[in-house]
Amino acid sequence: MPKLVNDIETAAAEIEELRTVSSAPTTETRTLERALGTQIRLLRRRQDLSVSDLATAASISLGMLSKIENGQISPSLTTVQSLAHALSVPISSLFESVEERQDCSFVPAGRGVHIERRGTKAGHNYQLLGHLSRGDVVVEPYLITLDERATPHTSFSHSGVELIHMLEGDMKYRHGSETFHLTPGDTMMFDSGAQHGPEELVNFPMRYLSIIIYPRNHS
Repeated sequence: MPKLVNDIETAAAEIEELRTVSSAPTTETRTLERALGTQIRLLRRRQDLSVSDLATAASISLGMLSKIENGQISPSLTTVQSLAHALSVPISSLFESVEERQDCSFVPAGRGVHIERRGTKAGHNYQLLGHLSRGDVVVEPYLITLDERATPHTSFSHSGVELIHMLEGDMKYRHGSETFHLTPGDTMMFDSGAQHGPEELVNFPMRYLSIIIYPRNHS
């Protein structure tokens, strides 16, 4: 048994080390417990039952039910079944609010959606590489290709932040009053409210990633 405990502790330490280096805050814990507790409280109140009434009917302590409704503990399946029986509802109804959608987008190579973005010019080809319909921010990842028909255009302007990563070719890119010479591997990130865009097209074709991020309530 000591070896098993040590193995578990070692694995936990390795998982801890593999956490992302991002400084983004972690997601809230006990999401399932909170959702379950909220649903139990909602059903109890709909039936005009007090905490004491439901605890007695489910044969659990008043304190345990209070903790369950506040999402502070993970009840056993037996307890959940007792609560469902006391509320005269199927167990599945206690988990209705738990079905939280987690968005994920996958686009195979070469299958990005070709679109006409606001301000698109001739010779500027945009492929949208993904789309999520939920979350606090909108993220628009584009693969942009500029061919021989493209002409300089430095008047793009929109809300949010934009990141550009050069993949092929080279160009001079203006942001506000500054100009940057981008070659493969170069990256720039900027406030996209300022006017910006390719100022001088040096070597065709040019391909770069453009990732635009802005609050969802501005979309």
